Amino acid sequence: MASGNDPRSTKEIESPRDQDGHGTHTATTAGGANVANASLLGYASGTARGMATRARVAAYKVCWITGCFGADILAGMDRAITDGVDVLSLSLGGGSASYYRDTIAIGAFTATEMGIFVSCSAGNSGPSRASLANVAPWIMTVGAGTLDRDFPAYAVLGNGKRFTGVSLYSGLGMGDKAVGLVYNRGNSSSGNLCLPGSLEPDLVRGKVVLCDRGINARVEKGEVVKEAGGVGMVLANTAASGEELVADSHLLPAVAVGKKAGDVIRAYVAAAGGSATAVLSFGGTVLNVKPSPVVAAFSSRGPNMVTMQILKPDVIGPGVNILAAWSEAVGPTGLAKDTRKTQFNIMSGTSMSCPHISGLAALLKAAHPDWSPSAIKSALMTTAYTHDNTNSPLRDAAEGDISTPFAHGSGHVDPHKALSPGLVYDISTNEYITFLCSLDYTVEQVKMVVKHPNVTCSRKFADPGQLNYPSFSVMFGKSRVVRYTRVLTNVGAGGSVYDVAVNGPSTVAVTVKPGKLVFKNVGDKLRYTVTFMSKNGVDPTTRNEFGSLSWSNAQHQVTSPIAYAWSQM
Repeated sequence: MASGNDPRSTKEIESPRDQDGHGTHTATTAGGANVANASLLGYASGTARGMATRARVAAYKVCWITGCFGADILAGMDRAITDGVDVLSLSLGGGSASYYRDTIAIGAFTATEMGIFVSCSAGNSGPSRASLANVAPWIMTVGAGTLDRDFPAYAVLGNGKRFTGVSLYSGLGMGDKAVGLVYNRGNSSSGNLCLPGSLEPDLVRGKVVLCDRGINARVEKGEVVKEAGGVGMVLANTAASGEELVADSHLLPAVAVGKKAGDVIRAYVAAAGGSATAVLSFGGTVLNVKPSPVVAAFSSRGPNMVTMQILKPDVIGPGVNILAAWSEAVGPTGLAKDTRKTQFNIMSGTSMSCPHISGLAALLKAAHPDWSPSAIKSALMTTAYTHDNTNSPLRDAAEGDISTPFAHGSGHVDPHKALSPGLVYDISTNEYITFLCSLDYTVEQVKMVVKHPNVTCSRKFADPGQLNYPSFSVMFGKSRVVRYTRVLTNVGAGGSVYDVAVNGPSTVAVTVKPGKLVFKNVGDKLRYTVTFMSKNGVDPTTRNEFGSLSWSNAQHQVTSPIAYAWSQM
Protein backbone atom coordinates (compact mmCIF):
# COMPACT_ATOMS: atom_id res chain seq x y z
CA MET A 1 0.00 0.00 0.00
CA ALA A 2 1.07 3.59 -0.63
CA SER A 3 1.73 5.54 2.56
CA GLY A 4 0.75 9.16 3.11
CA ASN A 5 4.24 10.31 2.15
CA ASP A 6 4.44 8.12 -0.93
CA PRO A 7 3.96 10.11 -4.19
CA ARG A 8 1.64 7.33 -5.39
CA SER A 9 -0.84 8.27 -2.66
CA THR A 10 -1.68 11.43 -4.65
CA LYS A 11 -3.16 9.25 -7.44
CA GLU A 12 -0.83 10.78 -9.98
CA ILE A 13 -0.11 8.93 -13.20
CA GLU A 14 3.14 7.04 -12.60
CA SER A 15 4.19 7.14 -16.26
CA PRO A 16 5.77 10.26 -17.84
CA ARG A 17 2.36 11.12 -19.32
CA ASP A 18 2.10 14.84 -18.66
CA GLN A 19 -0.55 16.21 -16.31
CA ASP A 20 1.43 19.37 -15.56
CA GLY A 21 2.46 20.83 -18.93
CA HIS A 22 6.04 21.67 -17.96
CA GLY A 23 7.49 18.45 -19.39
CA THR A 24 5.63 18.76 -22.68
CA HIS A 25 6.75 22.37 -23.05
CA THR A 26 10.43 21.66 -22.40
CA ALA A 27 10.58 18.43 -24.43
CA THR A 28 9.07 20.03 -27.52
CA THR A 29 11.38 23.03 -27.19
CA ALA A 30 14.35 20.68 -27.41
CA GLY A 31 13.10 18.36 -30.12
CA GLY A 32 9.59 19.19 -31.35
CA ALA A 33 8.74 18.75 -35.04
CA ASN A 34 7.40 21.55 -37.25
CA VAL A 35 3.75 22.37 -36.49
CA ALA A 36 1.90 24.94 -38.58
CA ASN A 37 -0.70 27.35 -37.19
CA ALA A 38 0.54 27.08 -33.62
CA SER A 39 -0.43 29.77 -31.11
CA LEU A 40 -1.66 30.43 -27.60
CA LEU A 41 -5.12 31.96 -27.86
CA GLY A 42 -3.98 33.64 -31.10
CA TYR A 43 -0.73 34.99 -29.66
CA ALA A 44 2.62 34.14 -31.31
CA SER A 45 0.82 32.58 -34.28
CA GLY A 46 2.99 30.75 -36.80
CA THR A 47 4.96 27.55 -37.28
CA ALA A 48 6.38 26.13 -34.06
CA ARG A 49 9.47 23.93 -34.03
CA GLY A 50 11.97 22.61 -31.54
CA MET A 51 15.73 23.00 -31.86
CA ALA A 52 16.49 19.47 -33.12
CA THR A 53 13.38 18.61 -35.11
CA ARG A 54 14.54 15.13 -36.11
CA ALA A 55 15.73 14.09 -32.66
CA ARG A 56 14.02 11.26 -30.82
CA VAL A 57 12.87 12.39 -27.39
CA ALA A 58 12.64 10.19 -24.30
CA ALA A 59 10.93 11.63 -21.21
CA TYR A 60 11.48 10.39 -17.66
CA LYS A 61 9.17 11.20 -14.74
CA VAL A 62 11.22 12.36 -11.75
CA CYS A 63 8.84 14.94 -10.23
CA TRP A 64 5.56 14.65 -8.35
CA ILE A 65 3.07 17.10 -6.95
CA THR A 66 5.00 16.84 -3.70
CA GLY A 67 8.32 17.70 -5.35
CA CYS A 68 11.33 16.30 -7.19
CA PHE A 69 13.21 13.82 -5.02
CA GLY A 70 16.92 13.13 -5.39
CA ALA A 71 16.44 9.38 -5.62
CA ASP A 72 13.94 9.79 -8.47
CA ILE A 73 16.20 12.24 -10.32
CA LEU A 74 19.16 9.85 -10.09
CA ALA A 75 16.99 6.90 -11.11
CA GLY A 76 15.75 8.82 -14.15
CA MET A 77 19.27 9.84 -15.14
CA ASP A 78 20.53 6.26 -14.70
CA ARG A 79 17.73 4.95 -16.87
CA ALA A 80 18.45 7.54 -19.57
CA ILE A 81 22.14 6.58 -19.53
CA THR A 82 21.19 2.90 -19.85
CA ASP A 83 18.85 3.77 -22.73
CA GLY A 84 21.75 5.37 -24.59
CA VAL A 85 20.68 9.00 -24.84
CA ASP A 86 23.10 11.54 -26.34
CA VAL A 87 21.84 14.58 -24.41
CA LEU A 88 20.26 14.98 -20.98
CA SER A 89 18.11 18.08 -20.47
CA LEU A 90 17.15 18.89 -16.89
CA SER A 91 14.82 21.83 -16.44
CA LEU A 92 14.85 21.52 -12.69
CA GLY A 93 16.89 23.11 -9.98
CA GLY A 94 19.03 22.01 -7.14
CA GLY A 95 22.33 22.70 -5.57
CA SER A 96 24.51 22.23 -2.58
CA ALA A 97 27.63 23.69 -1.04
CA SER A 98 29.54 20.65 -2.31
CA TYR A 99 29.31 18.50 -5.44
CA TYR A 100 29.27 15.23 -3.50
CA ARG A 101 25.96 16.29 -1.90
CA ASP A 102 24.44 17.49 -5.19
CA THR A 103 22.25 14.78 -6.73
CA ILE A 104 22.20 16.33 -10.19
CA ALA A 105 25.96 16.92 -10.19
CA ILE A 106 26.56 13.27 -9.25
CA GLY A 107 24.26 11.91 -11.95
CA ALA A 108 25.63 14.36 -14.51
CA PHE A 109 29.20 13.27 -13.86
CA THR A 110 28.36 9.66 -14.75
CA ALA A 111 26.48 10.84 -17.84
CA THR A 112 29.37 13.04 -18.97
CA GLU A 113 31.81 10.17 -18.45
CA MET A 114 29.61 8.11 -20.80
CA GLY A 115 29.80 10.83 -23.46
CA ILE A 116 26.39 12.36 -22.72
CA PHE A 117 25.99 16.15 -22.80
CA VAL A 118 24.13 17.49 -19.74
CA SER A 119 22.27 20.81 -19.84
CA CYS A 120 20.59 22.27 -16.74
CA SER A 121 18.64 25.37 -15.78
CA ALA A 122 20.62 28.01 -13.88
CA GLY A 123 17.56 28.77 -11.74
CA ASN A 124 14.96 31.53 -11.47
CA SER A 125 16.28 33.26 -8.35
CA GLY A 126 17.69 36.35 -10.04
CA PRO A 127 18.57 39.09 -9.91
CA SER A 128 19.95 38.14 -6.49
CA ARG A 129 23.70 37.76 -6.49
CA ALA A 130 25.14 34.21 -6.16
CA SER A 131 21.73 32.60 -6.73
CA LEU A 132 22.80 29.89 -9.19
CA ALA A 133 21.91 26.19 -9.20
CA ASN A 134 23.53 23.34 -11.12
CA VAL A 135 27.04 24.82 -11.20
CA ALA A 136 29.21 21.70 -11.59
CA PRO A 137 31.78 22.33 -14.36
CA TRP A 138 30.71 19.22 -16.29
CA ILE A 139 27.18 20.67 -16.56
CA MET A 140 26.12 23.33 -19.07
CA THR A 141 24.47 25.91 -16.79
CA VAL A 142 21.91 27.92 -18.77
CA GLY A 143 20.48 31.35 -17.99
CA ALA A 144 17.58 33.08 -19.77
CA GLY A 145 17.17 36.00 -22.17
CA THR A 146 14.37 37.58 -24.17
CA LEU A 147 13.31 37.14 -27.80
CA ASP A 148 12.68 39.88 -30.37
CA ARG A 149 8.94 39.19 -30.03
CA ASP A 150 6.56 40.91 -27.67
CA PHE A 151 2.90 40.93 -26.67
CA PRO A 152 2.10 44.58 -25.90
CA ALA A 153 -0.80 45.71 -23.78
CA TYR A 154 -1.68 49.17 -22.53
CA ALA A 155 -3.03 50.85 -19.43
CA VAL A 156 -4.44 54.37 -19.86
CA LEU A 157 -5.06 56.24 -16.61
CA GLY A 158 -7.75 58.78 -15.89
CA ASN A 159 -5.16 61.56 -16.09
CA GLY A 160 -4.43 60.62 -19.72
CA LYS A 161 -1.07 58.93 -19.09
CA ARG A 162 -0.55 55.76 -21.15
CA PHE A 163 1.74 52.91 -20.13
CA THR A 164 2.91 49.99 -22.25
CA GLY A 165 3.13 46.55 -20.71
CA VAL A 166 2.53 42.96 -21.84
CA SER A 167 -0.30 40.43 -21.72
CA LEU A 168 -1.42 37.11 -23.18
CA TYR A 169 -5.11 37.45 -22.39
CA SER A 170 -7.52 40.19 -23.28
CA GLY A 171 -10.71 38.36 -22.29
CA LEU A 172 -13.69 39.57 -24.23
CA GLY A 173 -12.24 43.06 -24.16
CA MET A 174 -13.09 45.78 -21.70
CA GLY A 175 -14.02 48.24 -24.39
CA ASP A 176 -12.84 51.83 -24.16
CA LYS A 177 -14.86 52.77 -21.10
CA ALA A 178 -12.83 53.79 -18.07
CA VAL A 179 -13.51 51.87 -14.87
CA GLY A 180 -12.37 52.44 -11.32
CA LEU A 181 -8.76 51.63 -10.42
CA VAL A 182 -7.96 50.52 -6.86
CA TYR A 183 -4.75 49.62 -5.02
CA ASN A 184 -4.13 48.26 -1.55
CA ARG A 185 -7.64 49.04 -0.31
CA GLY A 186 -9.16 47.40 2.72
CA ASN A 187 -7.87 46.03 5.99
CA SER A 188 -5.51 43.33 4.73
CA SER A 189 -1.77 43.99 5.04
CA SER A 190 -1.19 41.98 1.84
CA GLY A 191 -3.80 43.63 -0.35
CA ASN A 192 -1.07 45.26 -2.46
CA LEU A 193 0.21 41.77 -3.38
CA CYS A 194 -3.28 40.41 -4.10
CA LEU A 195 -2.66 37.32 -1.99
CA PRO A 196 -5.58 34.90 -1.56
CA GLY A 197 -8.16 36.35 0.79
CA SER A 198 -6.59 39.81 0.80
CA LEU A 199 -9.11 41.63 -1.43
CA GLU A 200 -12.52 42.79 -0.22
CA PRO A 201 -15.20 42.28 -2.91
CA ASP A 202 -17.11 45.42 -1.88
CA LEU A 203 -14.04 47.51 -2.69
CA VAL A 204 -12.90 45.87 -5.95
CA ARG A 205 -16.07 44.66 -7.65
CA GLY A 206 -16.34 46.00 -11.19
CA LYS A 207 -12.92 47.67 -10.98
CA VAL A 208 -9.38 47.20 -12.25
CA VAL A 209 -7.05 46.20 -9.41
CA LEU A 210 -3.40 47.22 -9.24
CA CYS A 211 -1.30 44.38 -7.78
CA ASP A 212 2.39 44.37 -6.85
CA ARG A 213 4.47 41.54 -8.30
CA GLY A 214 6.09 39.23 -5.78
CA ILE A 215 5.68 36.34 -3.29
CA ASN A 216 2.82 34.42 -4.96
CA ALA A 217 2.45 33.36 -8.59
CA ARG A 218 1.57 36.09 -11.07
CA VAL A 219 -1.40 34.16 -12.45
CA GLU A 220 -2.70 33.50 -8.94
CA LYS A 221 -2.99 37.26 -8.41
CA GLY A 222 -5.30 37.45 -11.41
CA GLU A 223 -7.38 34.60 -10.01
CA VAL A 224 -7.67 36.43 -6.67
CA VAL A 225 -8.79 39.62 -8.42
CA LYS A 226 -11.36 37.78 -10.52
CA GLU A 227 -12.81 35.90 -7.55
CA ALA A 228 -13.19 39.19 -5.67
CA GLY A 229 -15.20 40.61 -8.57
CA GLY A 230 -12.50 42.67 -10.29
CA VAL A 231 -12.81 43.05 -14.07
CA GLY A 232 -9.13 43.62 -14.84
CA MET A 233 -5.67 43.81 -13.33
CA VAL A 234 -2.52 45.86 -13.68
CA LEU A 235 0.43 43.81 -12.41
CA ALA A 236 3.23 46.21 -11.45
CA ASN A 237 6.84 45.21 -10.90
CA THR A 238 8.75 46.13 -7.78
CA ALA A 239 12.52 46.62 -7.47
CA ALA A 240 13.11 42.85 -7.48
CA SER A 241 11.98 42.51 -11.11
CA GLY A 242 12.86 45.98 -12.40
CA GLU A 243 11.75 46.55 -15.98
CA GLU A 244 11.47 42.88 -16.93
CA LEU A 245 8.13 42.10 -18.56
CA VAL A 246 6.80 38.53 -18.54
CA ALA A 247 3.49 37.91 -20.30
CA ASP A 248 0.85 35.58 -18.83
CA SER A 249 -2.49 34.16 -19.98
CA HIS A 250 -4.38 35.42 -16.93
CA LEU A 251 -7.95 34.44 -16.11
CA LEU A 252 -9.08 38.04 -16.67
CA PRO A 253 -7.83 40.97 -18.79
CA ALA A 254 -4.49 42.03 -17.32
CA VAL A 255 -1.49 44.21 -18.18
CA ALA A 256 1.97 43.65 -16.63
CA VAL A 257 4.15 46.78 -16.39
CA GLY A 258 7.69 47.52 -15.22
CA LYS A 259 8.74 49.13 -11.95
CA LYS A 260 9.01 52.69 -13.31
CA ALA A 261 5.49 52.60 -14.76
CA GLY A 262 4.26 50.82 -11.64
CA ASP A 263 5.61 53.55 -9.38
CA VAL A 264 3.84 56.24 -11.42
CA ILE A 265 0.56 54.28 -11.39
CA ARG A 266 0.81 53.69 -7.64
CA ALA A 267 1.37 57.41 -7.08
CA TYR A 268 -1.59 58.26 -9.33
CA VAL A 269 -3.96 56.00 -7.39
CA ALA A 270 -2.73 57.44 -4.07
CA ALA A 271 -3.32 61.00 -5.28
CA ALA A 272 -6.63 60.41 -7.08
CA GLY A 273 -8.17 58.22 -4.38
CA GLY A 274 -11.65 57.00 -5.22
CA SER A 275 -11.70 58.86 -8.56
CA ALA A 276 -8.79 56.88 -10.09
CA THR A 277 -9.71 55.11 -13.34
CA ALA A 278 -8.04 53.02 -16.01
CA VAL A 279 -8.70 51.54 -19.46
CA LEU A 280 -6.89 48.36 -20.52
CA SER A 281 -6.26 47.50 -24.18
CA PHE A 282 -4.30 44.80 -26.00
CA GLY A 283 -1.95 44.87 -28.99
CA GLY A 284 -1.55 41.22 -29.98
CA THR A 285 1.87 40.02 -31.22
CA VAL A 286 4.71 42.33 -32.30
CA LEU A 287 7.96 41.18 -33.95
CA ASN A 288 11.47 42.66 -34.40
CA VAL A 289 11.52 44.14 -30.90
CA LYS A 290 14.65 46.10 -30.04
CA PRO A 291 16.78 45.69 -28.04
CA SER A 292 16.98 41.92 -27.77
CA PRO A 293 18.10 39.69 -26.33
CA VAL A 294 17.99 41.18 -22.83
CA VAL A 295 18.98 39.07 -19.81
CA ALA A 296 15.86 38.17 -17.82
CA ALA A 297 15.73 39.62 -14.32
CA PHE A 298 14.64 36.25 -12.92
CA SER A 299 17.65 34.43 -14.41
CA SER A 300 19.95 33.32 -11.57
CA ARG A 301 23.30 35.08 -11.19
CA GLY A 302 26.90 34.35 -10.34
CA PRO A 303 29.33 34.20 -8.82
CA ASN A 304 29.51 30.45 -8.39
CA MET A 305 29.72 29.97 -4.62
CA VAL A 306 30.61 26.26 -4.81
CA THR A 307 33.80 26.89 -6.79
CA MET A 308 34.55 30.58 -7.21
CA GLN A 309 37.23 29.80 -9.83
CA ILE A 310 34.63 28.42 -12.27
CA LEU A 311 32.59 31.14 -13.96
CA LYS A 312 28.85 30.43 -14.10
CA PRO A 313 26.34 30.59 -15.74
CA ASP A 314 27.88 29.28 -18.96
CA VAL A 315 25.51 30.84 -21.51
CA ILE A 316 22.03 32.25 -21.90
CA GLY A 317 19.35 31.16 -24.36
CA PRO A 318 15.76 32.15 -25.16
CA GLY A 319 13.77 31.86 -21.94
CA VAL A 320 11.12 34.60 -21.90
CA ASN A 321 7.68 34.18 -23.47
CA ILE A 322 8.52 30.90 -25.24
CA LEU A 323 5.79 29.17 -27.25
CA ALA A 324 5.85 25.35 -27.11
CA ALA A 325 3.44 22.43 -26.85
CA TRP A 326 1.23 22.00 -23.79
CA SER A 327 -0.70 19.20 -22.14
CA GLU A 328 -4.46 19.53 -22.44
CA ALA A 329 -4.71 17.99 -18.97
CA VAL A 330 -4.18 21.45 -17.52
CA GLY A 331 -5.09 25.03 -18.44
CA PRO A 332 -2.44 27.48 -19.64
CA THR A 333 -2.06 29.08 -16.19
CA GLY A 334 -1.81 25.72 -14.43
CA LEU A 335 -4.44 26.89 -11.95
CA ALA A 336 -7.07 24.38 -10.85
CA LYS A 337 -9.88 26.74 -11.88
CA ASP A 338 -8.44 27.33 -15.36
CA THR A 339 -10.65 25.12 -17.56
CA ARG A 340 -9.28 26.45 -20.87
CA LYS A 341 -7.69 23.88 -23.17
CA THR A 342 -4.81 24.71 -25.49
CA GLN A 343 -2.24 22.64 -27.37
CA PHE A 344 0.41 25.33 -26.94
CA ASN A 345 1.44 27.63 -24.14
CA ILE A 346 3.78 30.58 -23.67
CA MET A 347 6.02 30.27 -20.61
CA SER A 348 9.09 31.95 -19.13
CA GLY A 349 11.96 30.64 -17.04
CA THR A 350 15.38 29.04 -17.25
CA SER A 351 13.33 25.85 -17.65
CA MET A 352 12.58 27.21 -21.11
CA SER A 353 16.14 28.30 -21.99
CA CYS A 354 17.73 25.00 -20.93
CA PRO A 355 16.07 22.80 -23.61
CA HIS A 356 17.04 25.29 -26.32
CA ILE A 357 20.67 24.55 -25.51
CA SER A 358 19.95 20.81 -25.13
CA GLY A 359 18.50 20.72 -28.63
CA LEU A 360 21.45 22.65 -30.03
CA ALA A 361 23.81 20.16 -28.36
CA ALA A 362 21.95 17.35 -30.13
CA LEU A 363 22.49 19.10 -33.48
CA LEU A 364 26.20 19.56 -32.73
CA LYS A 365 26.47 15.91 -31.69
CA ALA A 366 24.90 14.86 -34.99
CA ALA A 367 27.26 17.11 -36.96
CA HIS A 368 30.33 16.09 -34.94
CA PRO A 369 29.72 12.61 -33.48
CA ASP A 370 33.33 12.36 -32.29
CA TRP A 371 33.12 15.48 -30.11
CA SER A 372 33.07 15.04 -26.34
CA PRO A 373 30.45 16.78 -24.16
CA SER A 374 33.08 19.34 -23.11
CA ALA A 375 33.96 20.04 -26.76
CA ILE A 376 30.28 20.70 -27.56
CA LYS A 377 30.03 22.89 -24.49
CA SER A 378 33.13 24.82 -25.49
CA ALA A 379 31.79 25.37 -29.02
CA LEU A 380 28.56 26.85 -27.65
CA MET A 381 30.40 29.04 -25.14
CA THR A 382 33.28 30.44 -27.20
CA THR A 383 31.05 31.43 -30.14
CA ALA A 384 28.30 33.08 -28.04
CA TYR A 385 27.59 36.75 -28.64
CA THR A 386 27.51 39.60 -26.12
CA HIS A 387 25.81 42.31 -28.23
CA ASP A 388 22.10 42.70 -28.95
CA ASN A 389 20.30 43.44 -32.22
CA THR A 390 21.16 47.13 -31.93
CA ASN A 391 24.85 46.16 -31.73
CA SER A 392 25.00 47.39 -28.14
CA PRO A 393 26.30 45.34 -25.19
CA LEU A 394 23.70 42.97 -23.74
CA ARG A 395 21.52 44.64 -21.13
CA ASP A 396 20.10 43.33 -17.88
CA ALA A 397 16.33 43.62 -17.41
CA ALA A 398 16.68 43.98 -13.65
CA GLU A 399 18.13 47.50 -13.66
CA GLY A 400 18.41 48.24 -17.36
CA ASP A 401 22.20 48.40 -17.02
CA ILE A 402 24.77 46.62 -19.15
CA SER A 403 24.82 42.91 -18.31
CA THR A 404 27.92 41.10 -16.99
CA PRO A 405 29.22 37.51 -17.28
CA PHE A 406 27.68 36.84 -13.85
CA ALA A 407 24.32 37.24 -15.63
CA HIS A 408 25.00 36.03 -19.17
CA GLY A 409 28.10 33.86 -18.84
CA SER A 410 29.88 33.66 -22.19
CA GLY A 411 26.87 35.30 -23.87
CA HIS A 412 23.85 34.25 -25.90
CA VAL A 413 24.31 31.05 -27.91
CA ASP A 414 24.87 31.33 -31.68
CA PRO A 415 23.96 27.96 -33.26
CA HIS A 416 25.50 28.61 -36.67
CA LYS A 417 28.86 29.71 -35.31
CA ALA A 418 28.91 26.85 -32.80
CA LEU A 419 28.83 24.35 -35.67
CA SER A 420 32.29 25.56 -36.70
CA PRO A 421 34.05 27.06 -33.65
CA GLY A 422 37.60 26.60 -34.97
CA LEU A 423 39.06 25.64 -31.58
CA VAL A 424 37.65 23.93 -28.49
CA TYR A 425 38.66 23.57 -24.86
CA ASP A 426 38.36 19.81 -24.29
CA ILE A 427 38.21 18.26 -20.80
CA SER A 428 38.69 14.57 -20.01
CA THR A 429 37.11 12.63 -17.16
CA ASN A 430 40.52 12.41 -15.49
CA GLU A 431 40.82 16.20 -15.54
CA TYR A 432 37.44 16.51 -13.81
CA ILE A 433 38.66 14.04 -11.16
CA THR A 434 41.83 16.12 -10.70
CA PHE A 435 39.60 19.18 -10.32
CA LEU A 436 37.50 17.47 -7.62
CA CYS A 437 40.63 16.35 -5.79
CA SER A 438 41.82 19.97 -5.71
CA LEU A 439 38.75 21.06 -3.69
CA ASP A 440 39.97 19.70 -0.34
CA TYR A 441 37.45 16.87 -0.50
CA THR A 442 38.39 13.55 1.05
CA VAL A 443 38.95 10.62 -1.32
CA GLU A 444 35.68 9.12 -0.08
CA GLN A 445 33.82 12.34 -0.93
CA VAL A 446 35.35 12.40 -4.41
CA LYS A 447 34.27 8.78 -4.90
CA MET A 448 30.68 9.80 -4.11
CA VAL A 449 30.77 11.76 -7.36
CA VAL A 450 33.17 9.70 -9.46
CA LYS A 451 32.20 6.14 -8.47
CA HIS A 452 35.70 4.87 -9.35
CA PRO A 453 37.08 2.46 -6.73
CA ASN A 454 40.69 3.27 -7.63
CA VAL A 455 40.57 7.04 -7.13
CA THR A 456 43.51 8.15 -4.97
CA CYS A 457 43.71 11.92 -5.57
CA SER A 458 47.45 11.54 -6.16
CA ARG A 459 47.13 14.36 -8.69
CA LYS A 460 45.60 17.74 -7.81
CA PHE A 461 45.52 21.18 -9.34
CA ALA A 462 47.27 23.82 -7.27
CA ASP A 463 44.19 25.95 -8.03
CA PRO A 464 40.76 24.63 -9.18
CA GLY A 465 40.83 27.32 -11.88
CA GLN A 466 43.48 25.28 -13.69
CA LEU A 467 40.69 23.14 -15.15
CA ASN A 468 40.71 23.55 -18.94
CA TYR A 469 37.47 25.57 -18.83
CA PRO A 470 36.32 27.82 -21.72
CA SER A 471 35.99 30.82 -19.36
CA PHE A 472 38.04 32.36 -16.55
CA SER A 473 37.22 33.39 -13.00
CA VAL A 474 40.27 34.99 -11.42
CA MET A 475 40.44 35.33 -7.64
CA PHE A 476 43.03 37.73 -6.24
CA GLY A 477 43.67 36.91 -2.60
CA LYS A 478 46.98 36.87 -0.78
CA SER A 479 48.79 36.92 -4.12
CA ARG A 480 48.45 39.64 -6.73
CA VAL A 481 49.37 37.15 -9.49
CA VAL A 482 47.22 34.31 -10.85
CA ARG A 483 48.56 32.09 -13.66
CA TYR A 484 46.52 29.56 -15.63
CA THR A 485 47.39 27.20 -18.47
CA ARG A 486 44.85 26.21 -21.09
CA VAL A 487 44.93 23.72 -23.99
CA LEU A 488 43.12 24.37 -27.27
CA THR A 489 42.23 21.63 -29.78
CA ASN A 490 42.00 22.48 -33.48
CA VAL A 491 38.64 21.36 -34.92
CA GLY A 492 38.99 23.67 -37.93
CA ALA A 493 41.29 23.47 -40.93
CA GLY A 494 44.88 22.35 -40.85
CA GLY A 495 47.38 25.18 -41.07
CA SER A 496 45.20 27.53 -39.00
CA VAL A 497 46.92 30.43 -37.26
CA TYR A 498 45.37 32.32 -34.35
CA ASP A 499 46.39 35.56 -32.64
CA VAL A 500 45.36 36.51 -29.13
CA ALA A 501 43.64 39.69 -27.94
CA VAL A 502 42.73 40.62 -24.37
CA ASN A 503 40.24 43.20 -23.15
CA GLY A 504 39.63 44.17 -19.57
CA PRO A 505 39.90 46.64 -16.73
CA SER A 506 42.88 48.92 -16.20
CA THR A 507 43.31 47.39 -12.74
CA VAL A 508 44.69 44.12 -14.14
CA ALA A 509 47.69 43.45 -16.38
CA VAL A 510 47.28 40.34 -18.56
CA THR A 511 50.09 38.52 -20.36
CA VAL A 512 49.52 35.58 -22.74
CA LYS A 513 52.34 33.32 -23.92
CA PRO A 514 52.63 32.48 -26.71
CA GLY A 515 50.69 35.27 -28.40
CA LYS A 516 50.24 33.23 -31.61
CA LEU A 517 49.12 29.63 -32.07
CA VAL A 518 49.91 27.70 -35.28
CA PHE A 519 47.98 24.46 -35.74
CA LYS A 520 49.53 22.31 -38.47
CA ASN A 521 46.86 19.61 -38.47
CA VAL A 522 43.24 19.01 -37.53
CA GLY A 523 43.14 17.63 -33.99
CA ASP A 524 46.39 19.26 -32.90
CA LYS A 525 46.49 20.49 -29.31
CA LEU A 526 48.43 23.60 -28.29
CA ARG A 527 49.01 25.05 -24.86
CA TYR A 528 49.12 28.67 -23.72
CA THR A 529 49.66 30.32 -20.35
CA VAL A 530 47.87 33.47 -19.23
CA THR A 531 49.14 35.54 -16.30
CA PHE A 532 46.83 37.95 -14.50
CA MET A 533 48.44 40.57 -12.25
CA SER A 534 46.42 42.90 -10.05
CA LYS A 535 48.03 46.33 -10.15
CA ASN A 536 48.98 48.25 -7.04
CA GLY A 537 46.41 50.60 -5.59
CA VAL A 538 43.26 48.65 -6.46
CA ASP A 539 40.36 49.99 -4.42
CA PRO A 540 39.82 47.38 -1.67
CA THR A 541 36.06 47.83 -2.03
CA THR A 542 36.19 46.63 -5.66
CA ARG A 543 34.02 43.55 -5.88
CA ASN A 544 34.22 42.49 -9.51
CA GLU A 545 35.57 43.54 -12.87
CA PHE A 546 35.19 41.79 -16.22
CA GLY A 547 37.09 41.27 -19.43
CA SER A 548 37.68 38.75 -22.22
CA LEU A 549 40.38 36.78 -24.03
CA SER A 550 39.99 35.90 -27.72
CA TRP A 551 41.95 33.77 -30.16
CA SER A 552 41.01 34.79 -33.69
CA ASN A 553 41.80 34.65 -37.40
CA ALA A 554 39.83 35.58 -40.50
CA GLN A 555 37.46 32.62 -40.08
CA HIS A 556 36.97 32.22 -36.34
CA GLN A 557 36.88 34.07 -33.05
CA VAL A 558 37.22 31.91 -29.95
CA THR A 559 36.29 34.07 -26.97
CA SER A 560 36.43 33.45 -23.22
CA PRO A 561 34.89 35.83 -20.68
CA ILE A 562 36.98 36.72 -17.63
CA ALA A 563 35.62 37.64 -14.20
CA TYR A 564 37.96 39.23 -11.63
CA ALA A 565 37.36 39.31 -7.89
CA TRP A 566 39.40 40.74 -5.03
CA SER A 567 39.38 39.48 -1.48
CA GLN A 568 41.48 40.90 1.34
CA MET A 569 44.98 41.30 -0.07
